[in-house]
Amino acid sequence: MLKFICYPKCTTCQKAKKWLDAKGVQYGLRDIKEQNPTLAELKEWLAASGIPARKLFNTSGMLYRSLELKTKLDGMSEDEMLSLLASDGMLVKRPLLVGDGFVLAGFKEDKWAEVLKV
Repeated sequence: MLKFICYPKCTTCQKAKKWLDAKGVQYGLRDIKEQNPTLAELKEWLAASGIPARKLFNTSGMLYRSLELKTKLDGMSEDEMLSLLASDGMLVKRPLLVGDGFVLAGFKEDKWAEVLKV
């Protein structure tokens, strides 16, 4: 079953959830603030996503800005980035859709439709 990892108060997450429901897609819901991604999960998701680690950051979030990560990420290793992401779910780009062999970070309707074949 797909895992839909989101922050319920996020409007993009709400839009993605409505889209999944309208398409009849079955998923398990996980609140990223209540259940932070683990380092092991993040490593697995990064490998399945095919994107660089810095693309897993929620760059529009208040925590990202307050930690001044825009300038700090360039000096960090992938492991350091993933450890930082594992420290607080609000740093992670959302929503995440995790399926068998794929991970989609952020809601792009056309990409989700292509991957889910809906």
